Amino acid sequence: MRAISILLKTLRQTARYPSGAIGLVLVSLILLVAIFAPVLAPYDPNKLDVVNRLAGMSPEHWLGTDQLGRDLLSRQIFGTQVAIVVALSVIGIALAAGMALGILSAYVPGPVERIILIAFDSVSSFPSVILAMAAVAVLGSSLPMLVVVIATSLVPHYGRVARAQVLSVKNEPYIEAEMVFGASQLRILFFHIVPNILAPLVVIASLDIPIVIAIEASLSFLGLGLRPPLASWGGLLQDGYQNMSKSVMPVLIASGALAIATLAFTMLGEALRHAIDPRSQRGGKHG
Repeated sequence: MRAISILLKTLRQTARYPSGAIGLVLVSLILLVAIFAPVLAPYDPNKLDVVNRLAGMSPEHWLGTDQLGRDLLSRQIFGTQVAIVVALSVIGIALAAGMALGILSAYVPGPVERIILIAFDSVSSFPSVILAMAAVAVLGSSLPMLVVVIATSLVPHYGRVARAQVLSVKNEPYIEAEMVFGASQLRILFFHIVPNILAPLVVIASLDIPIVIAIEASLSFLGLGLRPPLASWGGLLQDGYQNMSKSVMPVLIASGALAIATLAFTMLGEALRHAIDPRSQRGGKHG
């Protein structure tokens, strides 16, 4: 119950900022679309209707159809679901793995620490998109593989922040007091260290969601992401790009959805950072 209370308080603080309120509304709508995609989509997103391919907007197809006659609205709705599933899965795995490795490197100095930091440096030496492209090209592209590859590229990002936070927190007076009273290292870790390092990691995670969405869309646009007929925003953008001479609507719709989602999560992440960071709160409200 305490965790829910803290979450609600943080969301209320976030909504005090204009950008946070707008971002929160947009993100909530995006999440609702993703959750209720099978209910909201008027058609099967993979249903072919070649006779009506590249049709314009109409009462039957509100956003028109693609080059195979598939309903664009239905495919955009399911594309939202794919984007959210990929983004949240990637962030969850990267956050958990990065935090675990960061804590381990801070608590176990010596060879273990050096190995972890070398691994972080090795992965970070490659841009996320390039690393993902290379891994997917070698290992193949599927939803689980795509999630693991992108998450691996983000682990060092969370690991370094977690390590720095642990090194800062573990020498605080209240930690030393707990040790004097006989608290075990596990109790100190789970009841004091982890709760105190979560806030900056959550902020980073919220700001990384649009980055993950963009990476997945980039890979799908290049043909290295999710395979057809699975609807993804990058795949829809690629389909529309190949048929721009016949209709620009698929490109406009896919790029618009991608832009709105990126803007929404960025605005929410920035407002969340201001709400959680005490220094930002002392500086006053930001738009």
